Amino acid sequence: MKPVNSVKLEFLSRSANEGFARSAAACFAAQMDPTLEELGDLKTAVSEAVTNAIVHGYPEELGKVSLRLRRYEDRTLEIRVQDWGRGIPDVEKAREPMFTTGGEERSGMGFTIMESFMDAVKIRSRPGRGTCVTMRKKLSSRPGGRL
Repeated sequence: MKPVNSVKLEFLSRSANEGFARSAAACFAAQMDPTLEELGDLKTAVSEAVTNAIVHGYPEELGKVSLRLRRYEDRTLEIRVQDWGRGIPDVEKAREPMFTTGGEERSGMGFTIMESFMDAVKIRSRPGRGTCVTMRKKLSSRPGGRL
């Protein structure tokens, strides 16, 4: 299925850009007239994915993070967050609740949170090459809602 609309943004892995990515995703999703709960879920999932890219992808340097958003006719929103940082050696281990490589200040719940708010989460990663997280959520149909 071809997307009805899409956008791609690239930004440096500065923690200040997490809020930018979250807001940009919310603005893009607004054209689909989501519920407030759906909008909150999307913003939280984007926040977790971008924070992971910043904190774990580039722990000691600045790098590039890409945010791609696509919407489809069936009201599905696809969000892809990609970095070209250090990658994840064991994706299945990283998906376990409470697992973190980010030190004591990190909860290890990023992927768990993404999975709880989205319909599907796919993670591709190669050590030394980066990580790509693709999330999908089908938004509810609302009377009078826009496509």
